[in-house]
Amino acid sequence: MKDKRNPLLERHNSLTHSEDKKVTSHVQRDEGEWIRHTLMLENVDVPFVFRRKKPYQRLVGARVNVTYYPQSEIVAGIEFEFMKVVRIRRA
Repeated sequence: MKDKRNPLLERHNSLTHSEDKKVTSHVQRDEGEWIRHTLMLENVDVPFVFRRKKPYQRLVGARVNVTYYPQSEIVAGIEFEFMKVVRIRRA
């Protein structure tokens, strides 16, 4: 039987993969040519963020598989942590 390890996770130590997570909130905002998507997942207090050129289907209540890594940004002198999504798919 083949090993089903993700080669992306093997190459990048800071990446994390979570499966079958329920989306509790999904917001889409225009950022010029891009659309910024912000997700909140059940039992997770940190937002998950990704950008696309086109709108994405509504994900509230859906179960998703997410590959992400932690990041932070400083806004008005306060540091905010968020998860930068590399790949997202419905579970």
